[in-house]
Amino acid sequence: MDLTLYPLGDYCQLLDKLGQLAAPLPEGLDLNRTVELVSYNSREAVPGTLFLCKGAHFKPDYLSDAARRGAFAYVSERAYPEAGLPCILVEDMRQVMAPLAVKYYNDPSQKLKVVGITGTKGKSSTAYYLKHILDELLAARGKSCGVISSIDTYDGVERFESHLTTPEPLELQKHFAHALSAGLEYVVMEVSSQALKYHRTLGTRFAAAAFLNIGTDHISPIEHPDFEDYFHSKLKIFAQADFSCVNLDCDHAQEALTAAQSACGTVFTFSRHDPAAAVYGSSVRKVDHDILFQVDAAQLSGQYRLTMPGLFNVDNALAAIAVCRGLDIPKQAVLDGLSRARVPGRMEVYSNAAGDVTAIVDYAHNRMSFETLFRSVKQEYPGRRIVTVFGCPGKKAFDRRRDLGEVSGAHSDLVVLTEEDSGEEDTVSICREIAGHVACACDIQPNRGEAIRQAVLSCREPSVILITGKGAETRQKRGLEYIDTPSDVEYAQTFLRELDAQSGCFFAEKKKRAE
Repeated sequence: MDLTLYPLGDYCQLLDKLGQLAAPLPEGLDLNRTVELVSYNSREAVPGTLFLCKGAHFKPDYLSDAARRGAFAYVSERAYPEAGLPCILVEDMRQVMAPLAVKYYNDPSQKLKVVGITGTKGKSSTAYYLKHILDELLAARGKSCGVISSIDTYDGVERFESHLTTPEPLELQKHFAHALSAGLEYVVMEVSSQALKYHRTLGTRFAAAAFLNIGTDHISPIEHPDFEDYFHSKLKIFAQADFSCVNLDCDHAQEALTAAQSACGTVFTFSRHDPAAAVYGSSVRKVDHDILFQVDAAQLSGQYRLTMPGLFNVDNALAAIAVCRGLDIPKQAVLDGLSRARVPGRMEVYSNAAGDVTAIVDYAHNRMSFETLFRSVKQEYPGRRIVTVFGCPGKKAFDRRRDLGEVSGAHSDLVVLTEEDSGEEDTVSICREIAGHVACACDIQPNRGEAIRQAVLSCREPSVILITGKGAETRQKRGLEYIDTPSDVEYAQTFLRELDAQSGCFFAEKKKRAE
């Protein structure tokens, strides 16, 4: 990655222009020295590093370590004289980190087509639908589309399982710079409300921004204090976009549409209920294992096919088509991409040998996605017993514990509560809190693998097991660390095989007794 490096004075001028300098620059600060690296990770520091002091878990020792490794100045909301380095005091670290990152990485999003997707549910599926479409478009040139999502990240250089829906500013801009250096033209990314509220994407140019929907989620003292804060944080994405796409079927659609029109002018609407939408979907039907639907969208009009289960995914497909209409993507790439689209950990369906027990691994993790998932499952698997396995994360989105307990209890025959990134909270305590809102039979099994095993092996009649919240993830957050674990997909496949083995033994024993 070949970057143009700038002297410290250029960074200080940027901070001054932003109105973020909280005090005069310290005497003797070498403004002509080249900044070799901007970082908030002391272990990355090299000679010539401009170090950023940020985060709730920041310790002065990190700055001292960075100084030992070669950092020559730091940016902070408070001074740490013991570090022996000049301090550039700023008003708000969250407001300055992204502009500094954009500066260091040479503003890469200006030379890419970045698509930002926000919403309470459907972000990952829409991102992957777009990635599959753009991969179809780019395949002839031997290229592919980058993706930054809650599932994984691919930027042309790195590929790994994600921790955050939207990375911190330095990581985000580095991914864009990687994409540019690797010759990628497109990057699709999920944009969380937290990222927008705390300015992680500040300075990023979105070629397109898609607003999928809004529900109640992430309402807590450490995330969004109320719905208004959550909603208006999401609306910030429009100000950074060349054009926007808005779902006319979602709650508060008119407010979202007005915000989009005010911020960027060009808006492509999509809907399954309003024929006047720029992208209108109708005649949704299931044919065998596929979902077919008709689209009225100017040059992209026609019949489309999804081979991924979940009738609700038509909404995500319409969002992807709306983005493609704005980007002038050829129809054939859209048709082929959607028909081949798969999303890791989303509506992954596995069955036992007899086909009467089906496990669905999905990332559903809030009230809106739970309600949508249960509606779809009841349509597609009528009359089956429903078992749901899930948990809730520690120290965030506390309302989920009530919401998911209520929804799962209303639609399940059995709920098994378990670990789901408990972090610094106790798993059993979280599960007990959820259980207080569950109206059906409910068990607590803190070991996630054992919880899924119990759910699968409890099946003595046609059943659907919904395993939600983690998808294809292979890590659990315990304390402040991420611990490697099998994915829910691996668990489901393993225990369905065990169920088959038990069923075989059961029928063999039954036949032996009959003889």
